[in-house]
Amino acid sequence: MRLCKFMFVGCLSFFSLASHAETVKGLYQVREPVSSQSQEERDQATQRALDTLVLRLTGDPKAAQSPGLAAVRKDPQQIISQYGFDAGPPEVLKVDFDPATTEQALRRAGLSLWGANRPSILGWWLNDSTEGSSLVGDGQASAAPLRRAAQHRGLPLRLPLADLSEQLVATAPNLEGTDAAPLRGASERYNADALLAVHAREEGGQWQAKWHLWLGDQKEAGSVQGADQAAVADAVMLAVSQRLAPRFVVKAGATGEQLLEVQGMNLEHYAALGRLLEPFGARLQSVDGDRILYRVNGSAEQLRSQLSLAKLQEVPAGQAPAATAPAVAPATAPTPQLRFHW
Repeated sequence: MRLCKFMFVGCLSFFSLASHAETVKGLYQVREPVSSQSQEERDQATQRALDTLVLRLTGDPKAAQSPGLAAVRKDPQQIISQYGFDAGPPEVLKVDFDPATTEQALRRAGLSLWGANRPSILGWWLNDSTEGSSLVGDGQASAAPLRRAAQHRGLPLRLPLADLSEQLVATAPNLEGTDAAPLRGASERYNADALLAVHAREEGGQWQAKWHLWLGDQKEAGSVQGADQAAVADAVMLAVSQRLAPRFVVKAGATGEQLLEVQGMNLEHYAALGRLLEPFGARLQSVDGDRILYRVNGSAEQLRSQLSLAKLQEVPAGQAPAATAPAVAPATAPTPQLRFHW
């Protein structure tokens, strides 16, 4: 099975992959605040960390209480690689879960999993407080609670520069509106998969926020509240995670095998496609020029959602290319159920 046909062109642009989706760093590390380093406090924080991780990986708020996870809840150490305390304020217990054993435990429990490759989100976040109104920009101190909340919920968040031109666009009416058009032009230079518009306001010592999320042609919206900026940021990111996860989670054995063909391959695309298909247990079947055939586990809807992150286009039925002799192929070439092209 030779991939050398991809090499020359792909090597020239290997570090500028077409996919905007991001691999979430630290997906299996959870940080939970603690009031002391006592055994009781550590045990309680470890249970919270487990709940946070399960929710982060499944998007299902009921998943942590699954009967299949009873043994893990009783003894979380079996899926923990290391833990330690970081000085605050606030002081936190940092728990590193082992990816392989954690995934095995969740799959044995019959839970659907969302892989580490997730849609990048550009967050337009406007804060209205007693100190005035401000758009949160990358590098500002006000960005820290948003980044912590996104990491806590397993989301790759990007923030705009919040320069004058962007402040004129990211107004309260535009952020609370149902039309993303005013934000799309300002968002183009950030190359994100999804747009998140949030208007957060402080009233009577409490915070509340309205949010809108656009991913492709699909839209989600909601409202949350919290005691402070950090709490409302976490509530927004949790809500967004729970809305996105059902589009991408893959449950082992619950969906049939699919034969997926992708056209327009080179080394750049091969690297990006490998990461995108990792949650689907992709197995390379054949290479034919710039076409590649994979056998994957997952539904057509899940694959369409995942591949849309790399801006792949589906080939309509009846428009398949003429067959040629593949570099590697079974005796009888199978017919792909899904075809996409770059």
